[in-house]
Amino acid sequence: MSPFRWLISNLSTLILALVLAIVVWISAVTAANPNVEQTRSVPLDLVGLNPGMLVIGNIPAQVRVTLEAPSSVMDSMSASENAVQAWVDVSGLEAGTHDLGVQVQINPPFRPVRRSSVVPAIVSVTLEPLLTRTYPVNLEVSGEPAVGYQKGRLSSEPSEVTISGAESLVTQIEGVYAALDISGVTETVERDVPLIALDANGEPVSGVTLNPLEVSIIQPIFLQGGYRNVIVRVETTGQPANGYKLTNITVSPLNVVVFSSDPQLVNDLPGYVETEPVELTDAVDDIDTYVVVNLPEGVTMVGDQFVLVQVSIAAIEGSLTISPPVIPIGLLPIHSAVISPETVDVILSGPVPILDTLSPDDIRVVVDVTDLELGTYQLEPVVDIVLDRIQVEAILPSTVAVEIIIAPTPTPTTEPIATSQP
Repeated sequence: MSPFRWLISNLSTLILALVLAIVVWISAVTAANPNVEQTRSVPLDLVGLNPGMLVIGNIPAQVRVTLEAPSSVMDSMSASENAVQAWVDVSGLEAGTHDLGVQVQINPPFRPVRRSSVVPAIVSVTLEPLLTRTYPVNLEVSGEPAVGYQKGRLSSEPSEVTISGAESLVTQIEGVYAALDISGVTETVERDVPLIALDANGEPVSGVTLNPLEVSIIQPIFLQGGYRNVIVRVETTGQPANGYKLTNITVSPLNVVVFSSDPQLVNDLPGYVETEPVELTDAVDDIDTYVVVNLPEGVTMVGDQFVLVQVSIAAIEGSLTISPPVIPIGLLPIHSAVISPETVDVILSGPVPILDTLSPDDIRVVVDVTDLELGTYQLEPVVDIVLDRIQVEAILPSTVAVEIIIAPTPTPTTEPIATSQP
């Protein structure tokens, strides 16, 4: 029998043997590397969104994809973050709500993996046109400054704000507002205030983007005519008991506003007012007392007519109160300084022998006026002491009024003419 005839007569047997061999091989491979099923969360992307459209509402951030693959392939996929991708395509869609199927792709080299399910398989996406508008900034100032003060012209920057968002939201906006409360303030307010978009009912409109988010507001505050802000200086009489010292005196408020129907009366004040004397004779403990402020006739204090004086008394090692003049430093040659009060009370403590040797050359009180322009300032004096172991317990008052003025021009003097005598 020829080989060809033998092959023809035994073809069915050969095919059966090949099929059995393949089955045995597949069974062996499957037993060694069985198929497994795994469900994993995959980020859901949105592709093809028109720049002139916005997605309204929320769409799922992830979908759950169930996969089936040999265990070795599944193990490799678990180590890869980008093995599976999921997205919905909104390319070319008009405004409205669309139910879109979630598309899933198995990236190489994991293509033999079979996808069995996706949850959710359909996602609803609502699209709206993007709208951008410019609105003026409306400033709302509430409250009034403290008595004796008035507000100047309000200013802000910028004067307009750009708002972007879904058309249905932006069209609800009736105005953009910034609110500032100046109740009881005594100085110019400079503040960055957040902007808020409101609808016709005065309710905030959320879900829109404001640019910028804040507006810078400047509200000038200044004293009215006939009013003046002055320092309170505490007057005392007597000395604490032997073995005790005066360590500090505080007054609240430190500054008060005075008024006169004749503005010249308040302008003539030296920049401070004094209290009725506080009695310290034989004091051995702290003193808290309300005292009246001495004011010239025709001048009254705005608000409470009393100030709180708190005197600190402590057992002393040694103390001394001196009243040196206040010296300006850093003054330009063309300027002159008028200081009120001209002297301050400096309370010192330390060993008694050192205090006994203290001379006027050992201590000075200065205020730094470097770079100050013409005008009136309230500055804190600083004490310089040459001797060691001397401590400054307090400076009274703790601030002084300093007026920077143009230095007066010296008056030229005429030299005498020499004459001969016979």
